[in-house]
Amino acid sequence: MSDWERVEDSLLVLDRVTKRFDGFTAVDQLSLTVCPGRIFGLLGPNGAGKTTTIRMIVNIIAPDEGQVIFKGRRMTPELQDRIGYLPEERGLYKKMRVGDQLRFFGELKGMTRQAAEKAAGAWLERLQLSEWRNRRADELSKGMQQKVQFIATVMHEPELIILDEVFSGLDPVNAELLKEIILEFKAKGRAIIFSTHLLEQAESLCDDICLINRSRKVLEGELREVKRMFRQNSIALRAEGAGPALEDRELVARVIPRNEHLEVVLQEGASPQELLRRLVQSGAIITKFEQIEPSLREIFIAKVSGV
Repeated sequence: MSDWERVEDSLLVLDRVTKRFDGFTAVDQLSLTVCPGRIFGLLGPNGAGKTTTIRMIVNIIAPDEGQVIFKGRRMTPELQDRIGYLPEERGLYKKMRVGDQLRFFGELKGMTRQAAEKAAGAWLERLQLSEWRNRRADELSKGMQQKVQFIATVMHEPELIILDEVFSGLDPVNAELLKEIILEFKAKGRAIIFSTHLLEQAESLCDDICLINRSRKVLEGELREVKRMFRQNSIALRAEGAGPALEDRELVARVIPRNEHLEVVLQEGASPQELLRRLVQSGAIITKFEQIEPSLREIFIAKVSGV
């Protein structure tokens, strides 16, 4: 998909936005596009500028330069109601009952009292929190509070959902439950921004990514295309009797033992299919043969270090 097609199909466009604080540039000339029905990873280490970028998107702060365009227009209070934002920081009223909070947050987003009550009840049941509806927020565990905040983010069915470190404080079971719900929203055509400094979390969720470091974008694109660009000619191999094929230095550059397999680095221009053919021909018993893709962490390190 070309850059022009992405802008035409996008729900959100950031056009060269910059934000400074007392001479410090927190975000520098950042451009990106977010499309419906896709999960966009806004990724990078802590302090890279992710949260500042999100605050400009939701109009908490204004960019010093550039513009934020949502649904083809600059942000308005009405457009803000079509966004759901889960910040990294806890935002619940500690002494307020969970049900009352959710009704209040729903009404703030334009829901009627009746609609907010109904949605809150349905979501509390979905996230296994119904029995906590009349309890105060400070009686909930950290993970429960995170689930309540997630409900407040999505209960008004926003077109753009922004999740900043959404899995913070969740055990694996609840993290998987939220992941399932996020994918359901994607299937409904919602646009989702997933922001985290834990690059491993983005691998299984994101369709598109933007890697930022020290306030600047270092890489953007479809995740599978980014991985293809950085893929090396390496094979993860687990086999018995593979020795003869691996000793051919015209085909194999080196073999690196890993925990449960061998990493076979092929010579430049060598074909994985040729290695597979040689292995089969030599009678090797193959239980694993797959091309190794670089992780986002490896790609980020390679990009910022100039490797």
